[in-house]
Amino acid sequence: MYLVGLSAGLVFAISGALAAAERNLDIVSFMLIGTVTGIGGGTLRDLILDAPVFWIGDTLYLWGCLLGSVATYFFNRFIAARHSLLVWMDAVGMALFCVAGTAKALSLGVPPIVAVTMGVITPTFGSLLRDVILNQNPVLLGPEIYVTACALGALVYLGLHSLGIAETTALLVAMGCALGLRGAAIIWDLRLPKFA
Repeated sequence: MYLVGLSAGLVFAISGALAAAERNLDIVSFMLIGTVTGIGGGTLRDLILDAPVFWIGDTLYLWGCLLGSVATYFFNRFIAARHSLLVWMDAVGMALFCVAGTAKALSLGVPPIVAVTMGVITPTFGSLLRDVILNQNPVLLGPEIYVTACALGALVYLGLHSLGIAETTALLVAMGCALGLRGAAIIWDLRLPKFA
């Protein structure tokens, strides 16, 4: 689970830095937006669960976010399809974080509904912070299938965990479901119906 959390933070930090690149910001802004995106959701999750904030006890999360953001700053000019990469990095980070958030909540003994809620909050809050800081319409408040994919991943992980399925299998299947739904939404422009 530790590697899933580290990977999620790094991938989300890169998505935040790519969003900064779309605004032609400086390296400090890349680092700020990347780090806030990478640790924002997990920080809120830990505060709600009254658990030690993950990156305070293990600074490797911060270093990963900072280094991922700096690397993105230097290499982004070589990326032809920057927006497409941003969307896909965000989707991968979402899949990783929805499962990591659910798993951490379950490890703390919370009720299943709370674990699923944490599986939704963990990936969405970092994305929300990124979009608000950059003055963009938050992707999770639009008709795109995003929060639904988070909830699917969290529910699948919860179900497999409850059935006693091996941890690695549960993680991979749940992440695959979340990423599969989000990926389908990206590829085929699937959207939820709006209230009319």
